[in-house]
Amino acid sequence: MKEFKLSGDHIDLCDLMKLVDMAPNGGVAKHIIATGVVKVDGVVETRKRCKIRAGQVVEIEGESVKVIL
Repeated sequence: MKEFKLSGDHIDLCDLMKLVDMAPNGGVAKHIIATGVVKVDGVVETRKRCKIRAGQVVEIEGESVKVIL
């Protein structure tokens, strides 16, 4: 599991995906989210701008990232 160090209060899901190389750019990240394969804390998330906070885990097809402070 990768870790992403959060520098503020939150990060939008599509931006996180770009920064941790789960998507090559924002457009692709938004498309991936819309397909329903992205999970946040084990629950499917389809909101592209979902606010991800420290302690949450984002998963796409077996690849996961934990957001830390």
